[in-house]
Amino acid sequence: MSIQILQYEFLGPIKLDQWGQPMEKVVYLIMSRKKDSFEIIYAGNCQETVDNEFFTKHSSFKCWVENSGFDKLLYLAILPLFESTNEEREKILNHILVRYHPICNVEIKQKVKPEYKIRQRSDLDSNPITKIPCPCCGSEMKVEKILQNTTIIKCVECGLSDTRIDT
Repeated sequence: MSIQILQYEFLGPIKLDQWGQPMEKVVYLIMSRKKDSFEIIYAGNCQETVDNEFFTKHSSFKCWVENSGFDKLLYLAILPLFESTNEEREKILNHILVRYHPICNVEIKQKVKPEYKIRQRSDLDSNPITKIPCPCCGSEMKVEKILQNTTIIKCVECGLSDTRIDT
């Protein structure tokens, strides 16, 4: 059985108390079952788990139980990443945290920063010919057409178009 979270295919979910295999280099999700759906209440990553009590001794275990209502309602889903670095697993974890905001990830939420930079609008409008990154894919947007008071720009990679008002 598998579950898709964002574009990642996680194995599971299985009941947390049925877990018993050591894991190596994974991103994992602790989920609470609510009727016919699962809610992500914690997301983490680890280098390896050899201790059978890895999850029950986790510092957030109490939060998991409180938010599921009962420890038998806790489920585990894993994304094996055998050849990954810690940075690669952190990047995936950050995507999940930003999208789902698991309630028991209090200590990690403060570290999560979005992967975009907010620029002042005047920076983009002051010179319509300036190289502008595409908001969709990050590639360069080129001037497609200059009209009387506007400039039409288009992404060279994905084709996204935008109109800039010339002042």
